Amino acid sequence: MAAVMSSIRNRRLWQVTGLVLLLLSVGLVAATVDWNNPRAELWRQVREGVEGYSAVRGLESGELIQASGEVWRRWRNGPLSWAGGLVLGGVVLILGLFHLLHGPQRLEKPRTGIRVLRWSLGERVLHWATAVLFILLSLTGLSLLYGRRLLIPLIGHETFAAYLAIAKFTHNLIGPLFVACLIVMGLTWFRDNLWRKIDWDWFKSFGGLFGGGHPHAGRMNAGEKAWFWLLMTVGAVVSVTGLLLDLPLFGLERESLQLSHILHVAAALIVMAASLGHIYIGTLGTEGALEGMISGKVDLSWARQHHDLWLEELQQAGRLPRQGERPEIERPAHFFRPDAD
Repeated sequence: MAAVMSSIRNRRLWQVTGLVLLLLSVGLVAATVDWNNPRAELWRQVREGVEGYSAVRGLESGELIQASGEVWRRWRNGPLSWAGGLVLGGVVLILGLFHLLHGPQRLEKPRTGIRVLRWSLGERVLHWATAVLFILLSLTGLSLLYGRRLLIPLIGHETFAAYLAIAKFTHNLIGPLFVACLIVMGLTWFRDNLWRKIDWDWFKSFGGLFGGGHPHAGRMNAGEKAWFWLLMTVGAVVSVTGLLLDLPLFGLERESLQLSHILHVAAALIVMAASLGHIYIGTLGTEGALEGMISGKVDLSWARQHHDLWLEELQQAGRLPRQGERPEIERPAHFFRPDAD
């Protein structure tokens, strides 16, 4: 009986010893084996920007995944898109309420029939060419930014894809033309838009919109000057970033192009929001303003009410016609053509 018990104990001892040795062996093997998924490790390194081999030649050819692209996509489709929609919609709402409650700014005195030449033919062509290009760029740009949300439910995927191809081509084609017009506009009206002390008084009275007499103004009032300098500054951001995106000739990496795109969209939305105010004031908001940019001539009462200092300059120069006279008034000298005297 004792021999049987001793045999059982020996067998259990060997079993325990064997199990311990087995566990130690498994542990040693586990410690030496790399249990990470090789594919997961590869894509982790790719996302971190580790360069690898690629048969494609050129800029960023060794970068399989551009991680900052996801950050760009979230900003474009998130805060930037929503903020732009709120700003544009808010401006439209404010202008609509203002027009309903206040109405347009009417002429305070009857028309005289004397027509004053305010804009030359060249200035009108420049203005309307820039305006048409701006509207086309705005419509196509908004289609690229909001089209998937707004247009696909209305016209379907296939029609939207065809339209978007045309919109993108149009946007890229006419962008440089708009930049050229902006440069010419800046040179043409630079002198007329230099700030003067009276411009601050114009802003203080909100341009006479709420009564209390119309403030003094030269050929350009402070509101027109503010719009001009917004175009020259924020519009310059739109132009430079647009050219960087439109003409891939500068050797920029994708991260730089993504930053350019964010700046381009943000600046363009600011200019579009401000343009709504400019368009309203120049059409529905001010009686007689639009006819000046169409025919080039404004009534003497309109000029006296909105640009009295400019009218005084013309009068001192002897350029005002009398009642019933046919001659038109020459506009003041601009940046390119100083006075002959």
